[in-house]
Amino acid sequence: MSEAFGASVARLGGQAALLLGWMPDAFWAATPEELATVLSAMRQPESGTMDKRTLDKMMEADRGG
Repeated sequence: MSEAFGASVARLGGQAALLLGWMPDAFWAATPEELATVLSAMRQPESGTMDKRTLDKMMEADRGG
């Protein structure tokens, strides 16, 4: 195992434990795709959300109609 791989695995395993409550056996049993899917579910959506400025503009436009 290379040092870079070992460091990456240690970091990912630690993150899985802290964020997901996964013990090492759950981490090692998961595929990279499963880990990525679970972690991506924790992120905010990149689109489909509305910021306050957009909401304010919509509310202002609605006041006139």
